[in-house]
Amino acid sequence: MAAIRIAVAQGVGTQTPDGVSIREQGRQVRDLMASAADGGARLILFTEGALSAYPHKRLMSHDPDRVAESDWSRADWAVLEEELAATVKHAGDVGLWAVVGSVHLVAERERPFNSLYVISETGHLVGRYDKRYLSPTESTFMYAAGDHPTVFEVDGFRFGCASCIEANMPEVFIEYEALGTDCVLLASYDDRPAEPLGDSRSMAHALLTGMWIAFAAPGVASGAAVSCVASPDDRWLVRGRPDGTPQVLFADLDPEDPAMRAGYDRGYRPWRVCIRNGYCPTPDEITALQESSKPGVATPP
Repeated sequence: MAAIRIAVAQGVGTQTPDGVSIREQGRQVRDLMASAADGGARLILFTEGALSAYPHKRLMSHDPDRVAESDWSRADWAVLEEELAATVKHAGDVGLWAVVGSVHLVAERERPFNSLYVISETGHLVGRYDKRYLSPTESTFMYAAGDHPTVFEVDGFRFGCASCIEANMPEVFIEYEALGTDCVLLASYDDRPAEPLGDSRSMAHALLTGMWIAFAAPGVASGAAVSCVASPDDRWLVRGRPDGTPQVLFADLDPEDPAMRAGYDRGYRPWRVCIRNGYCPTPDEITALQESSKPGVATPP
């Protein structure tokens, strides 16, 4: 399988879901998509809420004096629909896959999902990931929880989606490893100063699962967490500048890199999948799994 170039955006994000802000977010998203395509990327990852904003809990509370159930009528849904349509079309115009964070409202639900839209290079909305593990505030006052993983394929690479606080849930990444994912796209929103363990979680998941982890952070304030891509061989392929400016970061994922292939060549990924399925493979079976085109999707015989 040939290498693939991906891009991760930084410097896009707001907590105000009014029409003016959403239009500006859409413009910035499309500008960065064009830059990613010009740089040879096949896919770009944006932050949580990149298109819609990641609304502040107090701004959305129906009670101005305390955090309470969110009043989602304050979001400009009509403008968001227009900006999503323009972004989907733009993906087709520039020939780029895009994973873009946004709230997503389903008619029969009172609360929206906190979602990642998967947009294809042909200009079609082909998938959506709904954040499954919510923070206490999100689950109590703001969002509905999703109930399934999302995996899609670009040029033979399998990508999985995750969001923000799910970086603290190892089972999310273990599940994607078992599904044969090559790279997890982790979108986040946090405009506070970078915490000590921030991107360390991305590297930890990469090391323990044998997958690349692409992490998108807004980075709209100087000193905030930055976007990055962690490789399973304990390298940062790229890291953003902590200066609050819009950026596109490029990383080449090369499965034939000898350092990268350590987890496959020594049989760790196929062995883990078999063990989790209740079967201990023999040495000959491990060798066969190593030689398969997708060791990560191995299943017991």
